[in-house]
Amino acid sequence: MQTEVKKKNMIVAIADLAKEFKVVPGVVYTVLHDLGLEHDGSNFEADDETVDLVKEGVVDQSDSKSITLQPGRTPRDLAVALDVAQPDIQKTLMMKMKVMATLTTALKDDVAEKVAQNYGYAIQWADAPKPRPTDRSSAGKKGGAQLRPPVVTIMGHVDHGKTSLLDYIRKANVASKEHGGITQHIGAYQVELPEGKITFLDTPGHAAFTAMRARGAQVTDIAILVVAADDGIMPQTREAIQHIKNANVPMIVAVNKIDKPDANPDRVLQQLTEFEVIPEAYGGQTMCVPVSAHTGEGVKDLLEGILLQAEVMELKADPKGELQGSVIEAKLEKGRGPVATILVQEGTLKIGDSVVAGTAYGRIKAMTDYTGEKLAEAGPSTPVEILGLSEVPQAGDQVEWAPDERSAREVATKRVDADRAKNLVVVSRGMTLSELRKKLDTEELKELNLVIKADVQGSVEAVRGMLEKVKNEEVETKIILSGVGSITESDILLASAANAIVVGFNVKPEGKAKQEAERHKVEIRTYTIIYELIEDIEAAVKGMLEPKFEEQYLGSVDIRIRFQFGRKGVIAGCYVTDGKVIRNALCRVRRGKDIIYDGKVASLKHLKDDVREVTMGMECGVTFEGWEGFAEGDTIEAFEMIQVNA
Repeated sequence: MQTEVKKKNMIVAIADLAKEFKVVPGVVYTVLHDLGLEHDGSNFEADDETVDLVKEGVVDQSDSKSITLQPGRTPRDLAVALDVAQPDIQKTLMMKMKVMATLTTALKDDVAEKVAQNYGYAIQWADAPKPRPTDRSSAGKKGGAQLRPPVVTIMGHVDHGKTSLLDYIRKANVASKEHGGITQHIGAYQVELPEGKITFLDTPGHAAFTAMRARGAQVTDIAILVVAADDGIMPQTREAIQHIKNANVPMIVAVNKIDKPDANPDRVLQQLTEFEVIPEAYGGQTMCVPVSAHTGEGVKDLLEGILLQAEVMELKADPKGELQGSVIEAKLEKGRGPVATILVQEGTLKIGDSVVAGTAYGRIKAMTDYTGEKLAEAGPSTPVEILGLSEVPQAGDQVEWAPDERSAREVATKRVDADRAKNLVVVSRGMTLSELRKKLDTEELKELNLVIKADVQGSVEAVRGMLEKVKNEEVETKIILSGVGSITESDILLASAANAIVVGFNVKPEGKAKQEAERHKVEIRTYTIIYELIEDIEAAVKGMLEPKFEEQYLGSVDIRIRFQFGRKGVIAGCYVTDGKVIRNALCRVRRGKDIIYDGKVASLKHLKDDVREVTMGMECGVTFEGWEGFAEGDTIEAFEMIQVNA
């Protein structure tokens, strides 16, 4: 090379090397791969000796017409590797392979191979880069495990004081910001106490958010079960106990509201034994602390118990190890884009890191703690809110570090393709031919199509889980789309095409969405309380049912005489022995045990007047609709059909 190397290490451009050695950049890629040298697709760090090794490798490869690339390359990557103009690659794709692709579209491996063959090269596929340890300066180096703050989940029944207890601990008020005073999202907070740091996860108590509580138990070290001393064990308390047991984490029971006059902590301890939770007072292993979130009594003992339990567990993590984290919650905010709450479990998360979270990827642009204070990095057991992801991840997704944004995109793209293939398989098996034939023959199965939008991913899952249970033999509830964010124009168009109702939970429709909804006559229903949402959908399903009727007895009438009444024909002279008879009522005429007529009362007279009804103990004249075959001694049973599922 003509360029002098003045430093021991320098950044070398791959394109410059390719030009210097008179080869396409793809050959340099191949040599770098063979030598095990890392690069970002454009540059790599090297010294004089490394550059000489690359040059020797290029000479050895000069007769070879193969290049090494990683899977999922884009037309832009191919253009750089083959030293071809980017529009030429797109023309080749369109004219010869009938493939329309932008410069950033990830190409299938076989398509990329055909493009390379068109320019006289074969592609050797390299493995995609794997996430490396978070310590960039020394890859693979471990800093050693260190003690970390415990992650504590507060669980229990609705209105038993979980959030109020946390409010007292961190001196903030969250419950007042929640609709109906019910926590409907997972919140993550780190509290610094004189005794040490504790990370709290506040999970909702309502039954609809069972899945969210389960996620809380899976990422926690210690679970606090809050039970109201005046209420005792309730349905969601039982669910919380089961989740804690399934997660196999230590449990501390906080018996709350001991300041109330009707509080009975001893009854709570007795009830716990019914669920195989044995308090220390009864010789068991479960710590039970009486507390009052209102007065603060016992809260200090609870915190000391948490730190004592954490000390016994010797919770450790390596701040310089490979990044591991979990998405606690995620949402879409106007002006900020996808926002995710991450709990770092291992390693250190830094501003500028490229990460993958499920099918979302990106470079972290901003990172704040729960108070909104900006952070440069976050170590183990630290909950942070991050910006910069490509989309809203699923709550519970694992967070992984990637060497660069391109590598992160490749991993995410592969996961999207895998999910899409899985969904296609599920759809293709959705209905067999026999089921389809049965549906067409009977035409009894109806569908209530729904589009669900909510403010955070956890709420989407909770609403979806509850609505999927709203069904019966005649009506099927089908969710055609669920997602995070406000109700958009595209949601309305989809609902219009599918004849669906749009349901919003803690979100509102955008201006254009409202206009489209009015134009397409799409119904939008928005809610802030999940009870109301479920009740309305249940009512809608009930309204789609085929009407069901039940026979309701009216009365019994004896026919005592048969006589001619002018042009009106033959009339039955009757006496009402029980109940009543109504004009136009349904009736059966019995002769002994046999039914000789099943029809309708055509007219009803009392003396000479037409009347609507005649009650027990009165005489009347009756004619039947299209029938005169009655006789003296016959009995009329009058009844009506009442709709029972109205």
